Amino acid sequence: MSSSQKGEGLAVRVWRLTTLLQCVLGMWLGVMACGQASEAISPRRLIEVVDINGPVVSPDGRFLAFRTEQASIERNTYDSVWYVQAMDGKTPAHRVGEGGVPLRSSAGLSLPAHALWSPDGRWIYYRAFMYGKLAVWRASADGSKAEPITVDPADVRDFSLSEDGQTLNYSVGATRAEVVAAEQSEYERGIQVDSSVPVGQGSLFRSGNVEGRLATQRLDVKGDGFARVSLLSDMPDRWKAIDLATGKVSELASSEVPSPKDVMSMLPKGTSRPWRYALDAAHHRAALLTRVGEQGDRVKKPNVELSAVLGSPARRVECKARLCVGKAISGVQWQPNSDEVIYTVTDPAEGMAQSLFRWDVRGGDVVTVAHSTGLLNSGERYGLADAGCGVSSAALACVVADANRPPHLERIDLQTGESQVLFDPNAALAADVSAAPSVELLRWRGADGQMFTGQFYAARQTGGRPPPLFVGYYLCPGFLRSGYGGEWPLATFAEHGISALCINFGPFYFNAVRRYNEGLSAVRSAVDMLASSGRIDRTRVGMGELSYGTEITMWTAFNSNLLAATSITGAVLSQSMYLDGSLKGKEFISRARKVWQLGAPDETPRQWKRIGLQFNVDKIKAPVLMQVPEQEYEWLLDSAVPLMLQHKADMYVFPQAPHFKFQPKQLLAANERNLDWFRFWLQDYEDPSPEKRAQYKHWRDMRAHAPSRRDGSP
Repeated sequence: MSSSQKGEGLAVRVWRLTTLLQCVLGMWLGVMACGQASEAISPRRLIEVVDINGPVVSPDGRFLAFRTEQASIERNTYDSVWYVQAMDGKTPAHRVGEGGVPLRSSAGLSLPAHALWSPDGRWIYYRAFMYGKLAVWRASADGSKAEPITVDPADVRDFSLSEDGQTLNYSVGATRAEVVAAEQSEYERGIQVDSSVPVGQGSLFRSGNVEGRLATQRLDVKGDGFARVSLLSDMPDRWKAIDLATGKVSELASSEVPSPKDVMSMLPKGTSRPWRYALDAAHHRAALLTRVGEQGDRVKKPNVELSAVLGSPARRVECKARLCVGKAISGVQWQPNSDEVIYTVTDPAEGMAQSLFRWDVRGGDVVTVAHSTGLLNSGERYGLADAGCGVSSAALACVVADANRPPHLERIDLQTGESQVLFDPNAALAADVSAAPSVELLRWRGADGQMFTGQFYAARQTGGRPPPLFVGYYLCPGFLRSGYGGEWPLATFAEHGISALCINFGPFYFNAVRRYNEGLSAVRSAVDMLASSGRIDRTRVGMGELSYGTEITMWTAFNSNLLAATSITGAVLSQSMYLDGSLKGKEFISRARKVWQLGAPDETPRQWKRIGLQFNVDKIKAPVLMQVPEQEYEWLLDSAVPLMLQHKADMYVFPQAPHFKFQPKQLLAANERNLDWFRFWLQDYEDPSPEKRAQYKHWRDMRAHAPSRRDGSP
């Protein structure tokens, strides 16, 4: 733990003690001071949690490399650092190199860290964006040196090491100068709008934050959605090789280009393509996860089958043990120097908690390695299943996080299951979280018998009246911070007297009305359960989330009287989105028909009126806070403008923000405004800060035009 983290923890504890004494002594602030004493888990601290990802074990199994990533609100940036630590935990982790600006998907999510060890264990190699360049760097395991290996006019897309560690191969596309020139040329000559141009956002020129700079983007023509790529990203890969001893760079011929082995080439004829897999090409084997069962209206088949393909000719072996049949297996990897596969189960009945198992592919036995109440993986917060833990022949190195504890790194013995904390940069926050009431995993059933799970943050009951409730509907993995979308500080809500419930969504159905009604059923049955036991006040329920959670929030708002206030980010499918998407052609049109049962407005008018937000504005009684990324806000105007004209909505647009906001200052603003919003509508509370006077004046005007408060009835 750094000195700044220790200082922060001490300052927070002193502050809390001082405020508590003020409450006890009955100073004139009275109840207000007591209410503010619970600010220990503030939105700022939740945003500045240290993430750990990409643990990878050295070839000899003795050392572990991993990367940390932490937001700095003050500097509005992120710090990322590579560390190396002994796997036995006898010595602390030491810093070996800067990670650079975190790389992100076009949706704004941080991409998983990826490092390769040299065969002799002396170096780790990784991509890093620093000094305006995306290059391959290497850092010595002892921390004595970190240096760029590639010096190329183009950014590095991918890289690999030769088996002997003497050669580094890497790929590039267009040069940085070519990209900037293409952007400037479009600026001067005009951008021709075609199927690749992301119309429907605030600007077309350098509107996206890509690896530390504003860049012009295009839609990924390979998909049917709105994922974005950089200009000139369609330029083919050019592969080069560096002799690491001499530094000599040479172009690779097409026959020399490293290519990943296609798993299908290893499988017996007639085997269907697996959902996920892990290759061990050196031993001619693959571990497979295949989705099976009756799919019905589900997007995915309901069950997962674990198997392995061994040898040449290929022989397929299926896991028949009780611990792998009928389980929600989500990830798989090979244990080095053994015939065992390590697989992950992400259990819906346990609130998406993860467990690890070992399967002996030759003997057939399955052994439990570890259970958790949250995530147990490589630090992946959103995918739940990507790379798995770092693994050696003796132990795993896993990032562990659950609703009651921030991320930390543990060593887990593969034979005994014993765990040992290796690295815990969030210890001060963990101590404050542990002092608060524990987050509770809830299970309940809807009217049709569907089981739901959610993480419940119980607020203290004051004044003889049950507290209000905030509901977020999407996914609730690991340490939740500010909901799945990152803008609703659940623990802070609870500290300020608003209970919070994060609900995991169930199977995703193609039928839109069925899918949305299942979300509504989850919310209604949760409110009924908590209100009937006296744990919440059903007349003061708020709701909000991102993306799919936005869809369920607004569906609940215009199909029930459950909600007293709502908050969303991002757009729902609208006529303007459909119009823009139709530029992409049959891929988007087919998806809209399949996922929402929508054609053009004159083709499917009944379905548009049934599920389209813009056609149901008059049914919305609960006020709506819209904190929308600039890349999506125009798609929301069909409904936002009528709602604002009716004094039902307050809208903020965040410049250059993608689907998931990630700039720390923007995240803090969204979190704090959400806290103010729900305290205003659910508690009749206004923050006395002078800079917020205009905000509350606007909200009071909205309240003056609002219909009577909700009664919580369906």
